[in-house]
Amino acid sequence: RLSLTDDAAQALVEMAEGDGRWLINQIESLSHHKTANPGTENPGTSLPLSLVEMRQLLDKRPPHYDKGGDVHYHLISALHKSIRGSDPQAALYWFCRMVEGGEDMKYISRRLIRMASEEIGLAAPGALTQAVDALRAYEVLGSPEGELALAQAVVYLATAPKSNRVYSALKAAMACAKQSTSLMPPKHILNAPTTFMKREGYGEGYLYDHDLPEGVSGQYYFPDDLKKPAAFYTPSTQGHESIVATRMENVLNIQKQRQKKT
Repeated sequence: RLSLTDDAAQALVEMAEGDGRWLINQIESLSHHKTANPGTENPGTSLPLSLVEMRQLLDKRPPHYDKGGDVHYHLISALHKSIRGSDPQAALYWFCRMVEGGEDMKYISRRLIRMASEEIGLAAPGALTQAVDALRAYEVLGSPEGELALAQAVVYLATAPKSNRVYSALKAAMACAKQSTSLMPPKHILNAPTTFMKREGYGEGYLYDHDLPEGVSGQYYFPDDLKKPAAFYTPSTQGHESIVATRMENVLNIQKQRQKKT
């Protein structure tokens, strides 16, 4: 039970500004302190907290970590942006702040998996593997041993080269797909399991890429009635994506040469 002087109680209510949940959390925190540190002037009793004592305790106490409130979202945002900004020191700090706050480790794990694709992508394909494996390791080990695997993933993601090109490509491709949901694939890339389909030209003219010297046919794969859109995915020069960029440029040249022939 918490005992406050009248002025301390009034001040605590005013500080809550109508937030009952916050008020209950503060009462529980202050009660815990009084239980651990009973009054000494009257042994066996717990003296009411004065206004000065209450303010001192609230100032010293770490900010309340509400898993569904603002602090929760502020800290995950700080962790995300530290990783995006390639700062492993800050990323580890915010990760540990969330651990100390009692955050659900699986929630952090899921966010790390998302960051691996959203912020790093093909610049470092191993990032996704690291993030997924960290979650699996945590599920096997639990806390606190499993937190080391998550910390490893945090550092890996923060130090990895960054690219959001796949993330941006997905949004662009999705917008195009939503505008052309009724268009069928071109017939030459469709299978023809029936005689009717063969007569209709399904599969006619299809080139099997592995049979060609370059391993690429350069054929057209968008719907016939859809003007080929601008590239959804354009790789960056970061990490592994620089290799992807070279490969894509070679394929594009083959496609252009085929279009000239046809």
